[in-house]
Amino acid sequence: MSEQKLITCRGAEIHPYLDAAARLRLTVFREFPYLYDGTFANEQEYLAHYAQSEQAFFALLLDGAEVVGISTGLPMIDADESFQAPFVANGLPLEDIFYLGESCLLSDYRGRGWGHAFFDKREEFARSLGSRKTAFCSVLRAESHPLKPRDYRSNELFWQKRGYQPTSMIAELSWQQVDAAEPVSNQLTFWVRDEL
Repeated sequence: MSEQKLITCRGAEIHPYLDAAARLRLTVFREFPYLYDGTFANEQEYLAHYAQSEQAFFALLLDGAEVVGISTGLPMIDADESFQAPFVANGLPLEDIFYLGESCLLSDYRGRGWGHAFFDKREEFARSLGSRKTAFCSVLRAESHPLKPRDYRSNELFWQKRGYQPTSMIAELSWQQVDAAEPVSNQLTFWVRDEL
């Protein structure tokens, strides 16, 4: 590993990094708990929301010239309707919320504080936009899931220490999984931080 550095970009500045975001999502989300078996075309479709948002935000971890981690966000008003729907149903103004899309970090770089740095950068950006809340969602998996690794550790304690609390709001999304022949419908619960 060479020297690592964290950089940020917004709006049109993210475009050169969309392919790196796609590759990292395909690698990291293949692991438990997401078990995602996507394609580059799936990723291009998903990332289109970021490409079209003037307020999209990327924090990127570089090891030399290689992108080894990425953390994303955009105003909820610009996010996919699947993520907006639970907030609309609960009468929460989308304009107040900054959606934290994903943090993908290759395994060799975990446990070094980059997760905190990713949250710091996204929350700082959300504050600069005047957002009142930040939110993200996490897939729900049974404790007894057969593909759960023995050494798996949930991020829930980490999120709670960052000021996030789980809610009863659920997003329903389908994706191709490593353990199924057909796309699987999944439930994701939202975690919200009310005060930035």
